[in-house]
Amino acid sequence: MTIKKMTLAELAQTIGATVHGDDSCLVDRIATLSSARAGQISFLANSKYKQQLADTQASAVILAPDCLDECQTNALVMDNPYQGYAMVAQLLDTTPKSAAGISNSAVIDDSANIAGNVAIGANTVIEAGVVIAEGASIGANCFIGKNAVIGANSQLWSNVSIYHEVELGENCLVQANTVIGSDGFGYANEQGKWHKIPQLGRVIVGDNVEIGACTSIDRGALDDTVIGEGVIIDNQVQIAHNAEIGAHTAIAGCTVIAGSTKIGKHCTIAGKVAVSGHLEIADGVVFTGMSMVTKSITKAGVYSSGSPCQPNKEWHKTNARIRKLDAMAKQIKLLQQQVNAK
Repeated sequence: MTIKKMTLAELAQTIGATVHGDDSCLVDRIATLSSARAGQISFLANSKYKQQLADTQASAVILAPDCLDECQTNALVMDNPYQGYAMVAQLLDTTPKSAAGISNSAVIDDSANIAGNVAIGANTVIEAGVVIAEGASIGANCFIGKNAVIGANSQLWSNVSIYHEVELGENCLVQANTVIGSDGFGYANEQGKWHKIPQLGRVIVGDNVEIGACTSIDRGALDDTVIGEGVIIDNQVQIAHNAEIGAHTAIAGCTVIAGSTKIGKHCTIAGKVAVSGHLEIADGVVFTGMSMVTKSITKAGVYSSGSPCQPNKEWHKTNARIRKLDAMAKQIKLLQQQVNAK
């Protein structure tokens, strides 16, 4: 593994920070304040870790101006240290590409259009009519179905399946074992028997989208399933047919979005959220973890549901009281009527 080394001056120029201390100091890795050692850079983005500044062994720390006085080492000073951390991590990243060159064991149809500087891993299958743009990297054991499009500089890790006619934008990242373009859950019932409805739409994924491992995005039944520009999707997320996810929305792990629901731009959906089908969610909505969304949301804001964990005995008491709520409501209504009658 090639280790990257950069001076604080180089890092500061790239991330828009100001150097405090030795700008020629070299760092090769980013670490937490408590675990960092000489030659590494750390960051302070949460004030509850502020006391660790005094003891950190890091050669430099990325921090906000109001924390500089407590820093005992070199610093990169900027208003948003967490953003600085992200940018420095990108600069020092040593993660390899998902493939190098085109493997002899890859199966590529003669009609596929493969641009220059494309890498395709071992045992990957590229079907007829596929277009793979400049600089894309396709990992081992992937499947790219007929007439699919992979945008420039996009990267697929191993065992990713891209079904027919799916379009993946530029600079996208798809983690291992994800499936894009599988059939949506469409069936008609006739006298107790299910009859499959062919899913004739596609999946269209915008530029700069990142999709986690083991996530499934279904193709549209008639219209397309659409993932907007800059969306980030965590592991084990299910997005059903005809759903639309607005630009720069973030979706955390194990969330389920049912069919034909439209999620707005710049939304944040925490883990294990369940969103019912045929809803419309406004821009700028935040759903906290384990929320159950059954109605459309028309205004930006933070929305929650679900019950926090509590000791088992307390939960049984709470649950027993919940079952009595209807009777209690009727009793209260009767008492109100009696009071009003006096």
